[in-house]
Amino acid sequence: MSALASAPGPLPSSARSERLAQSPAVRRDGRWWLVAVSGSVAVTDPVVTGQLNRFATAMAAADQAVAGRLILRDHHGGRRR
Repeated sequence: MSALASAPGPLPSSARSERLAQSPAVRRDGRWWLVAVSGSVAVTDPVVTGQLNRFATAMAAADQAVAGRLILRDHHGGRRR
């Protein structure tokens, strides 16, 4: 599973959205939102959006590293070294 996963919720349905890990943070059309059952609010603070961007980048890199390890494991028949 990716760090950024499709996010259902109370955002306009015309845009693509991705939830950051299992957090309430969702990136939709390049903007960050905090989403709850009661609604959503745009994140406008540049420090917070910068941190969310850095965390999303780190999570994506971790996901790629894990996927790479799984591919290597599958390629080598699951043998341990």
